[in-house]
Amino acid sequence: MSIWELLLAFVVVVLMLVALLANVLVLMCFLYSADIRKQVPGLFILNLTFCNLLMAVSSMPLTLAGIIYKSQPAGDQVCHVVGFLETFLTTNSMLSMAALSIDRWIAVVFPLSYHSKMRYRDAALILSYTWLHSASFPIVAASLSWVGFHHLYASCTLYNKRPEDRTQFVIFTGVFHALSFLLSLVVLCFTYLKVLKVARFHCKRIDVITMQTLVLLVDIHPSVRERCLEEQRRRRQRATKKISTFIGTFILCFAPYVITRLVELSSVVHISAHWGIISKCLAYSKAVSDPFVYSLLRHQYKKTWKDIMNKILKRSSINSSALAGESHNRDLPQLNE
Repeated sequence: MSIWELLLAFVVVVLMLVALLANVLVLMCFLYSADIRKQVPGLFILNLTFCNLLMAVSSMPLTLAGIIYKSQPAGDQVCHVVGFLETFLTTNSMLSMAALSIDRWIAVVFPLSYHSKMRYRDAALILSYTWLHSASFPIVAASLSWVGFHHLYASCTLYNKRPEDRTQFVIFTGVFHALSFLLSLVVLCFTYLKVLKVARFHCKRIDVITMQTLVLLVDIHPSVRERCLEEQRRRRQRATKKISTFIGTFILCFAPYVITRLVELSSVVHISAHWGIISKCLAYSKAVSDPFVYSLLRHQYKKTWKDIMNKILKRSSINSSALAGESHNRDLPQLNE
């Protein structure tokens, strides 16, 4: 193995371990907290978490083996199943992110009617659509034998081995990425930009009230005034940072892989194997970033995880105290003797 291949293999191992750990933490928070389970967005996050976990235990290990052995690491049947899952899970995770953005859009733009427009039943219908949409493409690909081991990405994924099917495969790949990546990106941009517009409007209203208050309070200390203005600046940047993170991570992780898949269809441009695996690793990195972007960095999940840790530490301290007490009681007769 070359240094490049060793480095790429190491990156895949790190992505796999971090994705497993982070998504398991999200799942633990969901199971532990009744408040998180009550929220409608929790269904979308749960679906996204399961997609990321399955990706980490199915597709990533075979990609790692493909990098190491430089050939198909398993039998054709296993590779077909993993390729089917990879296509399904990637599309499902993209559509889950789009569903989360729609939920945020309704919550911010239509706050008074949110509970009537976004109920558990509505979330279940959206999830049903994402599953049907996500399953339709790999089913078509599997029926046409367009799933297999692709050496460029060292992965079991969409792949056409028959030259006579090239035109149909090009059309299928274009439609697939248009209705998965591009559709999700359009929904993300539309909804989050609407949310940003509303957030900026509310910030302006709060800024006006803050400035009027500062003008009226003539005797206010300069340091207090400075803190108010600093909080005003932070408030303006907070919503922009969050929305930039949602859209930015989606583009950064998925766009290189999707563009590479589309460019690959042209026989004019040569793509190096190293870049193919790098673009695949970037797509995998979304399974690592999602738990932090959508869950673990939020206050509610932080509080839940702290509660879980305190409960575990409290139990361990109680157990250690009990063991210490038992050993002390055993030592007393020996001392009396």
